Amino acid sequence: MTPFHPLALALLLITPPVAQADGGADLARLAWLGGCWKSDSGEPGSVEQWLPLAGGSLLGVSRTVRQGKTVAHEFMRIQAQADGTLAFHAQPSGQRPETFPVLRLTDTEVVFENLQHDFPQRIVYALEGGNQLNARIEGMRDGSLRVVRFPMHRVSCDALRAGG
Repeated sequence: MTPFHPLALALLLITPPVAQADGGADLARLAWLGGCWKSDSGEPGSVEQWLPLAGGSLLGVSRTVRQGKTVAHEFMRIQAQADGTLAFHAQPSGQRPETFPVLRLTDTEVVFENLQHDFPQRIVYALEGGNQLNARIEGMRDGSLRVVRFPMHRVSCDALRAGG
């Protein structure tokens, strides 16, 4: 076995991985997602909340309320993968987790896509005017394109705690 040269070992230990640096820069472009978003079309309590960017990830949770009861929820995480590209990791209502790699990223929109997933195959978040979030899922189902929209607006997280 050939030993590492001490200088090579030192460089390995102090050089940050390029993939993490690139993914971190891309992730910073999504800082606008952080905060509380209230559904424009759902019942009170139908919300999506994203913790502020920290530790190389955005963490989110959503809840859908119908007739006063939680009927769906989802745990979400956005972070860089080993190759440095961003991915959306979703676990809706206790189902198994799924990963959607980033397809497109701008300063106000991100599109994630996994064509191997049954439905949805694409997840989109688009910020409009700083306070409007237009989320949607889309993909093929039963041979036709299906699009489900989730319009939301930014609210104070304190307002959600107060039942707003």
